[in-house]
Amino acid sequence: MKEITIKKRYYIVLFLALGLLAFVASLIDYSINSIDNKNTTVVIDIPTGSGFFKIAEILNQKGMVKNRLLFYALVTYRHAWRSIRAGEYEFSTSLTPYAVIDKLLRGEIKHYKVFIPEDSSVKEIAAILMKDKLIDEESFFEAAADEEFLKSLDIQADYIEGYLFPDTYYLERSMNTRQIMRKMVDRLWNKFSPAMLEKAKEMSLSVHALITLASIIGKESGNNAEKPLISAVFHNRLKRKMPLQSDPTAVYDLENFTGAVKRSHLKRNSPYNTYVISGLPPGPIANPGLDSMKAALYPAKVDYLYFVAQGDGSHFFSSSLEMHNKAIARYRLNKGKRQ
Repeated sequence: MKEITIKKRYYIVLFLALGLLAFVASLIDYSINSIDNKNTTVVIDIPTGSGFFKIAEILNQKGMVKNRLLFYALVTYRHAWRSIRAGEYEFSTSLTPYAVIDKLLRGEIKHYKVFIPEDSSVKEIAAILMKDKLIDEESFFEAAADEEFLKSLDIQADYIEGYLFPDTYYLERSMNTRQIMRKMVDRLWNKFSPAMLEKAKEMSLSVHALITLASIIGKESGNNAEKPLISAVFHNRLKRKMPLQSDPTAVYDLENFTGAVKRSHLKRNSPYNTYVISGLPPGPIANPGLDSMKAALYPAKVDYLYFVAQGDGSHFFSSSLEMHNKAIARYRLNKGKRQ
């Protein structure tokens, strides 16, 4: 009787051992083989605060699990129950389940490469970010004028225009609108060197005035090489208390403006229109790049007071109104010949 009991236990242990080996073999086979051979791209968004079973269900609905039992076993083996970061992930179905879990553990969230051109306005930046649905448009413009939010960003102004640094960004869908805006403002302050701040103080320019001037220089310039010359014109005009007469300022606060600036625009009664106001407008008219800010701080040592576009992205600079008027007539004549 005792001998029968021992044999029975032996067979139970053997059965369990064989079952375990079979399960381990299945787990290994499951973990190292592709989910499928279609090489389909699957984008999965894991919300913040999601528990593991919620995450597993999301993956399963997108066809990334195939076998729940083996998937749970693999997760247990990788100690991944509480180590998966929320966010948007991009997977290929040619990946193995092991690679999928590895990617989740490393937090390889999908990044969106976003290029913000120099001298883009806040409205234009919002449109760029909206293309990939990275921001909530209403929240973006609400934050742009939120006094407390601006103070938290060290912005001494009532609007964020000018402070969203134009650059290439790698953004995550998990970032909220204000986090993205903060990232762009932080990039500006990182670019703003102590030497630049010191130079602005020497010139009696506040940071806000500097960025405002830089935004006008950026909108007027067709190439970086001319920016110090354009800066010189505006500095010379400010010293002589002459209006800046910058065309882009005349149309900045027009809703959805496109096309050429007309004479009627130059007569508009607007706080930004430097044809009708003296000095700088109340704030930036775009978000300038580093070259424009440096040009505002280091204008060329010339006595120019005027410039006119030559139609090829460059400008002709003059020191007197007489020279300027001749340049305008010459440009118009040449333009007529080209047409």
